[in-house]
Amino acid sequence: MNLFRLVCRHKTALVIGSVCIFAIVLLFLAKCTSETLKQAHPGPPGLAPRANVLQSRIEQQNPPATAKDSAFLVVLITTGPKYTERRSIIRSTWLAKRDSDVLAMFVVGTQGLSGEDLQNLNTEQGRHKDLLLLPDLRDSYENLTLKLIHMYSWLDQNVDFKFVLKADDDTFARLDMLKEELKKKEPSRLYWGFFSGRGRVKTAGKWRESSWELCDYYLPYALGGGYILSADLVHYVHLNAPYFKIWQSEDVSLGAWLAPVDVHRTHDPRFDTEYKSRGCNNKYLVTHKQSLEDMLEKHQTLQREGRLCKEEVKLVYCLFEV
Repeated sequence: MNLFRLVCRHKTALVIGSVCIFAIVLLFLAKCTSETLKQAHPGPPGLAPRANVLQSRIEQQNPPATAKDSAFLVVLITTGPKYTERRSIIRSTWLAKRDSDVLAMFVVGTQGLSGEDLQNLNTEQGRHKDLLLLPDLRDSYENLTLKLIHMYSWLDQNVDFKFVLKADDDTFARLDMLKEELKKKEPSRLYWGFFSGRGRVKTAGKWRESSWELCDYYLPYALGGGYILSADLVHYVHLNAPYFKIWQSEDVSLGAWLAPVDVHRTHDPRFDTEYKSRGCNNKYLVTHKQSLEDMLEKHQTLQREGRLCKEEVKLVYCLFEV
């Protein structure tokens, strides 16, 4: 009875004390949680502390996931960390024209790169702001199919677009003609390029497919030097990526993934994207396997002879016969 009277007499002090103790416990738990999270998120494996800092700076220069860019046509060019000159040539030729309907980006995996390579990419990104840097991907020929999945997943999450042109860093493209024709096409389930449906499965060499078990020939696929997908097919690839079989060749893989899907496959010989170029032709929309010397020589010849595409004066959209 005496204890009850004592509690009633000092109830205000007891309430205040209980609140203070509760607040102290919450602050202690918050501090422990913060330190645990810091330890659970180290930098990418294999990077020195300085490389980790550079990696963080590079990742921050990719467009944030909360702010979607908008474009009618996105151009994703797969390239390597050290191919600075190739990217420079493309910027000064068929990507020289600024077009608000086109968003062009060079795709590079940065996992495991040296501090010097990361610094060079950081400098290039600061100057041009057209690199899509993939911190979770080690850039190599063996990882091209994974690179395709990473870049299409990023694109689906971060850009509001209609179509995407996948190209390589030895590709020339007529963006003006591509845009003109795309505006006449249905913006759904489009898979447009130069299709191969007779290729025997490679069992040796660079393009060897050691895990291909579907049939004696590759399923029809658009050759990887340049092809176009509509946004809904990119979304399909992003959503189903965990279930896909990964083969050596990214274009072969994409053809197999889309084989059972009701897509509009459009075979077009104006996409010169085979392993060896068929030469120069004014009608080509995309031309592949062009050396830097060829690009520069054709560009200089066109400027000298005044044979640039339409009324554009300092641009090269196509490869004319010279």
